[in-house]
Amino acid sequence: MKSFIKHIVFSASLLAAAAASAQSVSFVEPADGATVKSPFKVKFAVEGMEIKPAGALVANSGHHHLVINGGAIKEGESIPFDDKHLHFGKGQTETDVKLPPGEYTLTMQFANGAHQSYGTPMSKSIKVTVK
Repeated sequence: MKSFIKHIVFSASLLAAAAASAQSVSFVEPADGATVKSPFKVKFAVEGMEIKPAGALVANSGHHHLVINGGAIKEGESIPFDDKHLHFGKGQTETDVKLPPGEYTLTMQFANGAHQSYGTPMSKSIKVTVK
């Protein structure tokens, strides 16, 4: 019986450690499918990683990027510097976005201090309509 209880305690501790190390990004706002008026606020969230400004390469850390009408950036690829790829290299977690009326896909991409993407597991896409 003691062996069985030890096994359960050990398994529970493994599950807790796995849950604590889960890494993901999400949009706090706007919601997927939202209709917004420009300019609109975009808020980012990250789990299991620390937000750090661009520059230093620190394990399990990075900063947000917002891709307008594009998808996730392949892991290890540098995120372009243009008006379709917005960089938040100071560690910002929110911004106001100004877009003309239309339908958009917004993709949040988390990347390391050198702007190299963590890939699909650290990206999230939503659709918004700007009125």
